[in-house]
Amino acid sequence: MSIVELATVLILAVFVGLEVISKVPQTLHTPLMSATNAIHGVILVGGIIVLGTAEGPMMLTLGTAAVIFGTLNVIGGFAVTDRMLQMFKARKREGGR
Repeated sequence: MSIVELATVLILAVFVGLEVISKVPQTLHTPLMSATNAIHGVILVGGIIVLGTAEGPMMLTLGTAAVIFGTLNVIGGFAVTDRMLQMFKARKREGGR
């Protein structure tokens, strides 16, 4: 594929993704993020497996960077999901109620 075709696919994917996400009700964003984090976890395991078969320093460097950034993505996703879940918890009122 040429760079123009790849850029076209990327731009179309961004527009479709924004359109789909904007139609999701706010109450469903937390389960959606949890499912996305699970998918990223599976992808991360696959990246670690592929990294184990890397041949050459360039593949090893790129694979290591991909696993590190993927790990940061999963951790950040779970942190955001946790903050979203905290918003749904009932707050304790003063006076024991």
